[in-house]
Amino acid sequence: MSLAAGSPASDFAWLAEAAESVLRENDMGDWTRASHDLYPHQWSWDTGFIAIGLAHLDVERSARELTSLFDHQWTTGKVPHIVFNPDAPPGSYFPGAEHWSSAGKFPDAPPAPPYTSALCQPPIHAVAARHVWEVAVRKNKVGIALEFLRGMYPKLLSWHRYLLTYRDPEESGLVTIYHPWESGTDNSPRWDDVMQSIVVGEMPEYVRRDLQHVPDSEERPTGFEYDRYIWLVESIKRARCDEQRLYDNHPFLVKDVLASAILIAANEALMEISELVSAPEAERAEIGAWAERGRRGLRSRWDEDLGLTLDLDLRSGEALRASTIAGFSELIAGRVERARQLRLVETLFSERFAGGRLLRWPLPPSASPVENGFRPRSYWRGPTWPMIHWLLWWSLRRAGETRPAAALRHAALTQLSEEGLAEYFEPFTGEPLGSLRQSWTAAVALDWLAANDPP
Repeated sequence: MSLAAGSPASDFAWLAEAAESVLRENDMGDWTRASHDLYPHQWSWDTGFIAIGLAHLDVERSARELTSLFDHQWTTGKVPHIVFNPDAPPGSYFPGAEHWSSAGKFPDAPPAPPYTSALCQPPIHAVAARHVWEVAVRKNKVGIALEFLRGMYPKLLSWHRYLLTYRDPEESGLVTIYHPWESGTDNSPRWDDVMQSIVVGEMPEYVRRDLQHVPDSEERPTGFEYDRYIWLVESIKRARCDEQRLYDNHPFLVKDVLASAILIAANEALMEISELVSAPEAERAEIGAWAERGRRGLRSRWDEDLGLTLDLDLRSGEALRASTIAGFSELIAGRVERARQLRLVETLFSERFAGGRLLRWPLPPSASPVENGFRPRSYWRGPTWPMIHWLLWWSLRRAGETRPAAALRHAALTQLSEEGLAEYFEPFTGEPLGSLRQSWTAAVALDWLAANDPP
């Protein structure tokens, strides 16, 4: 691929080749594994980001990335957070297919194999599908992309309807999650208060495979956290993934503002797709109502003291006060009131986040260093994540904040150019952590390189 105008080619020219190499290495035919060692399966929101990057290499292959995931959609419309690779070595990931074995146990699960998990993740997919279309238009592949959108549209509509009915019976506009893994920010301080309250009962013994690939335990969730993760999985399995039973009895029931914000942005993308495929007017009206309901819900979660949007624990009725990247949810949702937008941008580049004087690069950590639960090497408790930087960059561009967006992109590309395409990074030293050849990191690098930001 060629670098776009505005890209500092002398600094980053090698990065496109390196990113393409990672995606080729992890290419499984019609889908892409998250990494070759630590994550051998297909993850839901990884797939969305991967499709965004792949579009610059091959529009048709990018489209298949998304359709391959939605081939395993549940009858309720849910898109599972993992589709398990049947060719992965047994025991290579925990909890694996044998732990879920969804088909036959959950009445709404798709046929298996391959097996899927019973959880879901933030719905970035419509944003990715629109991106495939936009790149296809530039590459004169409109016919292929339009056929792809016609096939994807009803599946995306069903997915969004699932989130706004089963996962929002209150009609708040906010998505309810049953597990920290559904947020995509597994051990974030966002969940500390809820996780502390969960009492773990008897459950089968288990062996963590992540610590075999990442031997530094500081980088991964603790045993305390993992016990609760598996206990919540067992609770979901006992309920046979019945949404009403989970709402009535499940110990983890949280309105997730980040997933909700991504859904709002995805509904805007779905509205554009609906027009391209000439969807019925009633469906377009439904999508528009979903987006407006979501914005009202997000506004209700604003915390003036922190200058951030906060999650809500439905069991206690309390806001989950934590300074994390999820606090910028209104910016990600888009169309935020001007004064609020300025406050969010100011906070994002303040010392609490990207403006910290000790940071290796001016990039926002996943949790603010002022947060009590901050740990700079521990997964979502402090490391910087390139796909989150992409999401914030994309949001800033949509909001007209072009110079902050360009600064964020330049810092992110500098990080990847110097340290490689790792899953996440220590924010103060810049050390690459987790998987060192991560697919969604490679994908967002390709999209940044193709961008046309001002220098």
